Amino acid sequence: MRTMKKTALFALVAVVASVVAFAQDADLRQVLNQMDAASARFQSAQADFVADTYTSVVQGHDIQKGTIAFRRVGPRTEMVMHVKTDDGQPSLKDVLYKKGELAYYQSLVKQETILKASSNYERYLTLGFGGSGKQLAADWNIKYLGKETVGGVETAKLDLTPKTPSDQFAHIIIWVNTGNGIALKQEVFQESGDWRTAVYSNIRLNDVPASAFKLKIAPGTQVARK
Repeated sequence: MRTMKKTALFALVAVVASVVAFAQDADLRQVLNQMDAASARFQSAQADFVADTYTSVVQGHDIQKGTIAFRRVGPRTEMVMHVKTDDGQPSLKDVLYKKGELAYYQSLVKQETILKASSNYERYLTLGFGGSGKQLAADWNIKYLGKETVGGVETAKLDLTPKTPSDQFAHIIIWVNTGNGIALKQEVFQESGDWRTAVYSNIRLNDVPASAFKLKIAPGTQVARK
């Protein structure tokens, strides 16, 4: 009798687990469909950000605040970020991604460093900023973690691990406003134990001018290519 009860209990647990998994799959499909619809409308986005970067070796945090913007140009994505403060102190730094290159500009020391970005860089840029649900499912293994409120907005929480092994990220969690497909929060985790959390606010859609995606470089700036 005890064996029969255990067998019945295990069967019940298995049924409940399968029902929960089916419901989660359905919720995820709905989120991805909503992201597809939002991606079709996406042209550009601009937001304020607060980013907390944790370095495990020194067990220290670096808090940066500034603005960030994205825009779609044909099949490509461009990004510009302006860091205004670092740990509460003025710290002007600009980062521009355009045509496969990353430009890092420090106006106070008149130094611009230009790097060639990896071929996978744009798939990270579009995580919650114009990327479609279809492309997300193609590049990432996705675990639906349910709904969560961020800044008073209901979001879908998704845990992403790259289908192609990456030496940059172990996994990434994004909180997506399914109404417009924009991520209100992102957490990036590295194998080293380092992580970075970014929270976005004051989001403006489809009104960012092309001129915003050009760095204003001061005369006499030294340029280094690496």
